[in-house]
Amino acid sequence: MRLVDSLWTEWKIALRFLADNRMQTLLIIVGIGVGSAVIVFITALITGLQANVIERTLGTQAHIRILPPDEVNRVLPVADGALALDLANPRAQRLRSILNWQDVRDVLDTQAELLAVSPLISGPAIARRGVARASVNLLGIDPERYQRIIPIAPDLIAGRFLVDADHAVIGKELAEDLGIEVGDKLRLDAGEGRETIVDVAGIFEKEVRELDARYVFLSLKQVQTLLDLPGGVTVIETTVGEIFQAETIAARLARLTGLQAESWMATNGQLLNALRSQTMTTQMIRLFVGLSVAFGIASVLAVSVVQRTREIGILRAMGSPRGQILRVFLLQGGLLGMAGSGLGGLVGWSLVQVFNTFGPGLFFIPVDPTLIPLAMAVATVTGVLAAAAPARRAARLDPAVAIRYV
Repeated sequence: MRLVDSLWTEWKIALRFLADNRMQTLLIIVGIGVGSAVIVFITALITGLQANVIERTLGTQAHIRILPPDEVNRVLPVADGALALDLANPRAQRLRSILNWQDVRDVLDTQAELLAVSPLISGPAIARRGVARASVNLLGIDPERYQRIIPIAPDLIAGRFLVDADHAVIGKELAEDLGIEVGDKLRLDAGEGRETIVDVAGIFEKEVRELDARYVFLSLKQVQTLLDLPGGVTVIETTVGEIFQAETIAARLARLTGLQAESWMATNGQLLNALRSQTMTTQMIRLFVGLSVAFGIASVLAVSVVQRTREIGILRAMGSPRGQILRVFLLQGGLLGMAGSGLGGLVGWSLVQVFNTFGPGLFFIPVDPTLIPLAMAVATVTGVLAAAAPARRAARLDPAVAIRYV
């Protein structure tokens, strides 16, 4: 009971000290609120921007690609005195299939980190319609599996997603270049006399030039025939749940399968550096804003100690222990941090909603439900820590000297 009374007394004294100088308290709360609003808005903005960039980039490519190992020049042992020729140039890489790819696919299907696995065969060809020609990339896919890697059906602007022996799906730019509409015929020439004519069943638009201008989706067997790789696939694509663990997972899959495993992090180095730079920038902003908040609280409470010297002396003379005086000022720091960050969190959330409603509409900024409570918790702890020095000074005041202070 005595402990409860002591805590209640400390709360009342702390609130009384804050209320006695309303303007000073209001100004520091507004200052903390501005800093917290900046942290909340900038954090949400950068997080939303990163999520949008990742979605646009990884929404058109697999997270990890399993490829056959590169072919290399081999030097055969020679007899004593014989002349050995060393080929300095790297060996040209021909289009080839992954050996026992069905077994590799089945093994990958059992890996908990992988959300989807899709074998495909890919290779170059020439698309022709009349006198118009275009260099294209043929993709033979298992439609059900591939749609889990890169969904094409939601981006169709005409027709339907149908790939079989007689139908293909192409990109918007390729369709415009060749003057093709849904239902038109398209001739595909893979060289060495391997040609076929297919009906265009659908046209998609991914807003990525490489896809929209070059990709032609066909059935797996059709492309195997065109590229003269019967029963083969050239790559197995996968997606993972933790995208920033893709490089680590790729290294493990390479050891598991004995094949090359290429992650999006390895092929998008500049993007990864940009994301890391954005994250570092956000952390620096948080750090400096947090320091400014801490110094603001510390300076206000330091002035408060000077202003309340006589009251502190009276409290000490009435029997208040040093620990109680210490806790009074720590409470003030915590209350200032909590109140200011609560106000700042509300303002930051409002700024995000204004951006989403009236902004340029480039992307949507989601607000993590834990962002504002976390910002308030950090600001409260920062306020308590910032109040430590003024609180210790107040607790060390000699009551006899403090009472005479005017």
